[in-house]
Amino acid sequence: MARTKEYKEEEVIEKAMLLFWRNGYQGTSMQMLEREMGINKFSIYASFGSKQGVFLESLQCYKSKVNSVLEKLKKASNGIADIKQFFYDSVSANYTEDEQKGCFVTNTYNEFSESEDELIKEQMRAFMANLKLIFIEKLRSNATKSDAELLKYADFLLLAKHGLAAASRVNSREEIENYIEMLFTKF
Repeated sequence: MARTKEYKEEEVIEKAMLLFWRNGYQGTSMQMLEREMGINKFSIYASFGSKQGVFLESLQCYKSKVNSVLEKLKKASNGIADIKQFFYDSVSANYTEDEQKGCFVTNTYNEFSESEDELIKEQMRAFMANLKLIFIEKLRSNATKSDAELLKYADFLLLAKHGLAAASRVNSREEIENYIEMLFTKF
């Protein structure tokens, strides 16, 4: 007879997510996961299959947490002003009292840029493609630009978002806000 789980998967995944966010995938060992999640390796493997499985679930957990920021952007109707607010909203979480720095998705995107792990790379590509489409839609509402120009602006904003997330790991909130203000003087 199978044993019943003495933990809630959502809770242990949240703990794993915070650990991966602080240390990255490569910097997180199974022993660290065991300690942080409060469950043994057997339970980790039984529930998630592997370290990669825990990581993929951690990414999903993070995405569900930031989904409200993306939904706010999608539903808003002020075009470029909404994108600017999205930039503010997405970095505000980086200046909390906890140890997380930057955006977990951007950190992962950077860590796995040269990896051969297609599952994780596909997660990153899908997230970035979705964000790019949202940017294009918002830009379209404010401009009479061609589709090619909209794509260039969307690429610019996506790269700016990556840079902003990376910079928020080391720069002050004031410096980040100055960057956002300067960035949006271009529109």
